[in-house]
Amino acid sequence: MQELVNIFVKGIFIENMIFAYFLGMCSYLAVSKTVKTGVGLGVAVIFVLGITVPINYLLENYMLKEGALAWLSPSFAEVDLSFLSFILFIAVIASMVQLVEMIVEKFAPALYGALGIFLPLIAVNCSILGGALFMQDRQYATIAEATSFGLGSGVGWFLAIVAIAAIREKIRYSHIPAPLRGLGITFIITGLMGIAFMAFMGIEL
Repeated sequence: MQELVNIFVKGIFIENMIFAYFLGMCSYLAVSKTVKTGVGLGVAVIFVLGITVPINYLLENYMLKEGALAWLSPSFAEVDLSFLSFILFIAVIASMVQLVEMIVEKFAPALYGALGIFLPLIAVNCSILGGALFMQDRQYATIAEATSFGLGSGVGWFLAIVAIAAIREKIRYSHIPAPLRGLGITFIITGLMGIAFMAFMGIEL
């Protein structure tokens, strides 16, 4: 249990998708103009990462990597389908994003309109695919560890976009030099937040 908590906390603070790896920056910058849209997209990312990482873990360990098909028959023990990883990972992600899009459109049409094109673009969000690839690279021992990593990464991305959205709402009423208004000051703030999150890297879990 402690190991699961460690993986979850590391995904939020130490290995934050935005501040440690700068993955998913396009959606992070474009949809963080208001806290409402930031929260909506952040929750969607948590859901997609929490679902796709464990599904891709099962695909990786029971279908794709060398010897994964041995459970079907000993004759498949040497089959290696790892070259299909990217295609299948993206297919799973696209399917889950389509499900999220339908749910948001049904139950929160105002949020659906506010998110616009960026909701379906979660399918090509670098942080979503990055979650699957990090899971594959780190070779988690169980599906529980993979799920904990996916949820932690999603919560970390959620905190990042909500934090920058809140700051952007506040600085809208501040005096900012004209050349830095908009994305300029947002990049500066993101860099400073990234430096602040580097402090968590000293924590040993």
